[in-house]
Amino acid sequence: MPKSKVRKKDVAAPRTVSRTPVKVKAAPSSTLYKTVMFGILLIGLLWLIVYYLAAEQISWMNDLGAYNFLIGFGCMVVGLIMMMKWR
Repeated sequence: MPKSKVRKKDVAAPRTVSRTPVKVKAAPSSTLYKTVMFGILLIGLLWLIVYYLAAEQISWMNDLGAYNFLIGFGCMVVGLIMMMKWR
């Protein structure tokens, strides 16, 4: 069986593209971002707690029915998504 030809490396040509990863230091999140993030998480949690404990006494909340779960868990999901961007 014939052998394949071996390619010679061109020593004179310098490598132009560097493939080494470079760490980029990102600035920490502002205090306002952290406050809004934790506030939204807390609002979602409090919404669900109030719905479970006092929905019968609050007429407009009782009228929402199952949408209370959407509001409460929706706020918590938004807070968790914001938490992924927190530095």
